[in-house]
Amino acid sequence: MAPVTSGTATPTGKGLIVSFGEMLIDFVPTVSGVSLAEAPGFLKAPGGAPANVAIAVTRIGGRAAFAGKLGDDEFGHMLAGILRENGVVCDGISFDKGARTALAFVTLRADGEREFMFYRNPSADMLLKPEELNLELIRSVSPRFPPISSSLGSESRSRCRVQGQIRAIVGGD
Repeated sequence: MAPVTSGTATPTGKGLIVSFGEMLIDFVPTVSGVSLAEAPGFLKAPGGAPANVAIAVTRIGGRAAFAGKLGDDEFGHMLAGILRENGVVCDGISFDKGARTALAFVTLRADGEREFMFYRNPSADMLLKPEELNLELIRSVSPRFPPISSSLGSESRSRCRVQGQIRAIVGGD
């Protein structure tokens, strides 16, 4: 499960933000204000709060990297490409041949409430192991941001905490 490379040397040091956690495919209704059951169709879009953070940082001129696991499938490779296209360093991504990229159906109903339906069985992002982390990338970051994405599986979160190797993590739902 080799990491995805950005084609450039891994940027290190002050000012680099590593966003850690999930990236998935959101399926959003083709019309707004309906429940998932009422939607006549869906469009695919990149999603996942940690990945969104990484892209937002680069769009405002910052330096960002993403660390996480995607399925070794068309959606996983598409998502890694979207990160690269947006200037996000992808040296922290690994692919899982045995698990799929996560899918989520999401809508904003007419009453203003969000509705989600996730397809994880489990998905690749939930199977990230400490030994798959690019610790060189993570250790290079300064200053520290301690939260770990709540979207990771509980086993992944606890393993990462136990490792004590992570110096900067941005993510969450």
